[in-house]
Amino acid sequence: MCNKKLIVFNVFIIYNFAVFTTVRGKPKLPSFIKVCRRSDPHLSDCIKNSVENLRPLLARGIPEFDIPSCEPLCIPEVVIDQGSGAVAVRSTYRDIKVYGPSKFVLKYVKIDMERDRIRIKLWLPRLELTSRYAMEGRILMMPISGTGTSRGNYSNIDATVIMQGQRVHKDNETYFNIKDFYVDFNIGHATIQLDDLFNGDKELGEAMNLFLNDNWKNVANEIKPVLEDTIASIFKKFSNKIYHKYPLNLLLPK
Repeated sequence: MCNKKLIVFNVFIIYNFAVFTTVRGKPKLPSFIKVCRRSDPHLSDCIKNSVENLRPLLARGIPEFDIPSCEPLCIPEVVIDQGSGAVAVRSTYRDIKVYGPSKFVLKYVKIDMERDRIRIKLWLPRLELTSRYAMEGRILMMPISGTGTSRGNYSNIDATVIMQGQRVHKDNETYFNIKDFYVDFNIGHATIQLDDLFNGDKELGEAMNLFLNDNWKNVANEIKPVLEDTIASIFKKFSNKIYHKYPLNLLLPK
């Protein structure tokens, strides 16, 4: 259920690298940055190539842009509160570590400047997650509770992000604002292990882990809308912190 991290991180990295390729201005850009211009008839291809140039740097981080190492990607906390339906669980995950996000493959980038829309597709071969969890509720009508260590392996992951923006004027400058942020992801396969379920009852814990792995797709489908909405909310706010700080002519020069 921590799989939201995997999509959250990789979608956001792709998207913001497109921004970072131009945000500091040519005189200060590091040599590994390929600048893209709004007037380029192949803007989407240019940004895609820029991201591909940056991808090998992700594992160790890019301090010039305050981007930390993503191997592993460390996330302090995530809370999921699914209050109804076949999955009704409140769970908290802390000290999350995600291994494998720098291995993404960028499949598609489309920037529509006339409609202020950005569309991105990417694929991840595999992600591994570890965290501390606390959980209470029911999954597919089965009660579940526990506090302990969680581990997950996720493979063949497709993700799509659509960002709808608008232009706003402030201090004689034009800024970009993301008003809608949509996320859709699909996981090819997943395995999950939750330790210390049911106050450490080994038999019940093993039975529940078996049940979760046998029904992982049903569980994922139930919780998927909540995860996608949570991801979208987080990264809409984070992205707008960048767009609200820099005028559009610095982010994407003509």
